[in-house]
Amino acid sequence: MKRRIFSVITCGALLVLSACGRPAASTHGPASRELWKDFSGDKAFEHVKQMVDIGPRPIGSPELEKTRTYIIANLEKSGWQVERQKFTDDTPRGKIEFVNLIARFPGKPGQVASAVTQRVIVCSHYDTKIFDTVRFVGASDGASSSGALIELARVLALDPALAEKIELVFFDGEEAVVEFNETDGLYGSRYYARDLRATRRAAQFKFGILWDMIGDKNLTITIPPDSPSRLARGIFEAADALKVRENFSFFGNPILDDHTPLNSSFIPTIDLIDFDYPPWHTPEDTLDKLSPESLRKVGQVTLFFLQKEL
Repeated sequence: MKRRIFSVITCGALLVLSACGRPAASTHGPASRELWKDFSGDKAFEHVKQMVDIGPRPIGSPELEKTRTYIIANLEKSGWQVERQKFTDDTPRGKIEFVNLIARFPGKPGQVASAVTQRVIVCSHYDTKIFDTVRFVGASDGASSSGALIELARVLALDPALAEKIELVFFDGEEAVVEFNETDGLYGSRYYARDLRATRRAAQFKFGILWDMIGDKNLTITIPPDSPSRLARGIFEAADALKVRENFSFFGNPILDDHTPLNSSFIPTIDLIDFDYPPWHTPEDTLDKLSPESLRKVGQVTLFFLQKEL
């Protein structure tokens, strides 16, 4: 995960939530259930471990395909239907095929999941950065958020009415092939955002939440300061309610990440990322640096916020 840090906020429009979202009140399912209490840091951590055990998972590798197989199997086990969104893009190492994974929950068992009921996107990237000289397994950078997203899918499935309103996306190609710039990196999220615009689905979404690097034992979620204000406020309020506010703060500068193409498509999206992480993009980004408790905190805060908003 390569990030460019900017010093100037360029898009004031992102401070206001889109008026296009049309969330409806739930009329069935466990409406009063405190769903966030079901999110298990231990279950999320086990998924992270399974991905790390696969090894480095750079774009186009057999290991990344093995990771896709693992993600899909676990999502389907929880009742989600998964679309493999394949596309090819030019990179500094030539044309490469990428595969985003898009998960939707059907209204009733046995039905094909609709693509029009979703109001929120929750997303992560599942690839690891290419290193030719060191072994990089991306425990926090790639595995932590993706493992937690699998656990989120399990918990959301306990409330089908809520799950039907959420699109889960695992982005391929977040990492730069050579050096992060306007065209190298964010391949999956840029393609997904373009497709949302082309199919006119972008207008159906109220907001998005991106998870990235959320497993650090010393958890400090560093929200970009140019985040949509209502989303930032809502996340902080959820963290306050669950008594974990000390783990959530603002970063010093904006961060370029997979939320950026979504914001550019007028889907207000917040990046929950622990960018205060010394092992970032080093061989030291290993499982022993992570904690199930950190995964639990981020998962429960997100679920608390989602239930309140939807």
